[in-house]
Amino acid sequence: MFRRTFAVGLLPALLLIAACDNSTTEPEPANDPDPDIVDVAVDADFSTLVAAVQAAGLESVLRGDGPFTVFAPTDEAFDDLPEGALDDLLADPDALAEVLTYHVVAGRITSGDLEDGQLVTTVQGDVFRITLGDGAQVNGANIVTADVEASNGVIHVIDAVLLPPADLVDTAVDAGFTTLVAAVQAAGLVEVLKGDGPYTVFAPTDAAFDNLPEGALDALLADPEALANVLTYHVVEGRVFSSDLADEMEVATVQGQTLSIALNSGAQVNGANVVTANILTSNGVIHVIDAVLLP
Repeated sequence: MFRRTFAVGLLPALLLIAACDNSTTEPEPANDPDPDIVDVAVDADFSTLVAAVQAAGLESVLRGDGPFTVFAPTDEAFDDLPEGALDDLLADPDALAEVLTYHVVAGRITSGDLEDGQLVTTVQGDVFRITLGDGAQVNGANIVTADVEASNGVIHVIDAVLLPPADLVDTAVDAGFTTLVAAVQAAGLVEVLKGDGPYTVFAPTDAAFDNLPEGALDALLADPEALANVLTYHVVEGRVFSSDLADEMEVATVQGQTLSIALNSGAQVNGANVVTANILTSNGVIHVIDAVLLP
């Protein structure tokens, strides 16, 4: 169900120690005059989140000095996960710790500290993105209650469970970009696009490849050097979100030439429409386009 391979080695040393500790700390009484993050979650009836924190061995960490900022999914948010996903996580403490620590940020971040387009690095190690449109969102999850204070941090309640992003290649595989993934493999670019990056990829759909002239795709797949030249023309260094694009902007590609941006009833790249924007990955961002770009 989760295609990503979870690696506990990515967690900070403190969380590694905590994840190996199977002891359970009894919750403080509800009338504690100085409740910590776990106490607040218990008192607010975040039963699934509290159970998950305990199952992952993270309770002692979230009772520590901190401070921490926790983006806390409601019980309903956990219920909305695909069938069986929560049970799978609860049965795998390492994977569960990876997911939970993606909801935790070191330091105290109040709603007033959030900025539109802000990338926030989590304790898990990956980033999530803040948007401030009709209310604050975290990777598209709504902050439904902000600034719930605890003695060792602050909690923001969200209406969805955040899953750590996969890398560019795995995200493309999960999203069903069959032709693009096959082309990346044929061009020998998998290792690059799984690297640190970050990169921005303008990713053509399978239908976009099908719309190439007859025989063009087969010819490219048979010529790895030419194929790599085309594919790297779709890649830009750094994370470039749609909010960073401007009309008539020229964007330098990894291939060496530039792409022309137009903002006419939506964004276009060399005339190709951006049909889905801002798919966050662990090492970049993907914008889905409806045509293959040729240098």
